[in-house]
Amino acid sequence: MKEDISRRDFIRIASEGAALAGATALAGACAPKETAAELARKEEDPSARKMEMRTNTGNGDKVSLLGYGCMRFPMKKDDSGKDIPDQEVINRLVDFALLNGVNYYDTAPVYMQGLSEEATGEALSRHPRNEYFIATKLSNFSNYSREASMKLYNDSFRYLRTDYIDYYLLHSLGRGGLLNFNARFIDNGMMDFLQGEREKGKVRQLGLSFHGNQDEFDQLLALHDKYHWDFVQIQMNYWDWQHADGERNVNADYLYEQLDRREIPIVVMEPLLGGRLASPAASVANRLKERDPQASMASWAFRFTGSYPRILTILSGMVYMEHLQDNLKTFQGFKPLSEEELEYLSKDIADIMANYPTVECTSCKYCMPCPFGIDIPGIFSHYNKCINEGTFPQDKEQENYARLRKAYLTSYGRAVPADRQADHCIGCGECLSKCPQSIPIPSQLQHIDRYVEKLKRGSLHL
Repeated sequence: MKEDISRRDFIRIASEGAALAGATALAGACAPKETAAELARKEEDPSARKMEMRTNTGNGDKVSLLGYGCMRFPMKKDDSGKDIPDQEVINRLVDFALLNGVNYYDTAPVYMQGLSEEATGEALSRHPRNEYFIATKLSNFSNYSREASMKLYNDSFRYLRTDYIDYYLLHSLGRGGLLNFNARFIDNGMMDFLQGEREKGKVRQLGLSFHGNQDEFDQLLALHDKYHWDFVQIQMNYWDWQHADGERNVNADYLYEQLDRREIPIVVMEPLLGGRLASPAASVANRLKERDPQASMASWAFRFTGSYPRILTILSGMVYMEHLQDNLKTFQGFKPLSEEELEYLSKDIADIMANYPTVECTSCKYCMPCPFGIDIPGIFSHYNKCINEGTFPQDKEQENYARLRKAYLTSYGRAVPADRQADHCIGCGECLSKCPQSIPIPSQLQHIDRYVEKLKRGSLHL
């Protein structure tokens, strides 16, 4: 029978986990000012800064403003070379997060190639069930049948080792509008079933996650009176606040205003835009450093989103202990931004970002695995990184072109193995329906492939 971790062991494990993870910090990551042991000891000190908590107005839950997104937990290779969750490291991350007040954990059946729920359940089940909230989703994208949907639902309880789910979401609504909603949840009777489960307490809160345009959002929100959305999960950050393209997605200020008007609690996904706001272009980073030399780029983005009172929790996929520690500094003793700072980020900084031709990929990996083995998020991540860092060769007349050309081709080969690069895309389109950002993935891959080929031939003219 499982035993709860003692407080002494809890602090020891969290401290050891931070020390281990700290030894393998990402290159360029900001070193934490406090050690893990010091952070752990602060939890025993009543004068220590506490996690910012938000109250769910629907049921009174006290939820940490920082939520743990379990989409990007660390992986490792097993003996056969297969990617599996690094459960030991995951346990340490969860232990340390719980110790420091993070009590909301968001997963889904499709995360980590289907392994996230089980890894999350193993880590959390080592702790008392009343110390955390579990959020998971009905990800019935590929098979709308009642049988397949019920299997996903029941498997979630088994993998998460629980007999109730605190926050249950209809996953990734929007694209396809009401036709898609009806096919996935009405025609198969799942909406009636889930409402019954909510009445029984098996599902404590029932909501949805949204990816789509304004018309699709309005259609779903119009169903609030009929189904009562307990909460809604949206993509919100200072770029998307007023710079969404309007076709694939909608400005977050509109989403927020509509939900706030109806007093519907909001869960935020992609506050860092897949990491792009944590490592922005140098021109952006320099401006923010001028304002506050000590603040990390990620802290600016988190403070932007957390400054809006209807936000219940902000999800962050913290892969490394350094990420978790830095985020804790932001959310413990949380300081909202001023009105001037909010406008500066959403207008001035976002306008600068609009001049960079990056691919709007958030590295969610919904498009994976590619049937032809292409590392789609890896290709886009490398491309975006070079643009943001100013190491993007643009023309043969460019200063230092030869050096930039060589650096790009070398780093591309190191970041993405040759057999997984963009030239292997045949345009099958299987990835298109899976992308929550509605990125035209094949055409973007073909664009990058043409760009790389021009670099190789030395014929680049933009």
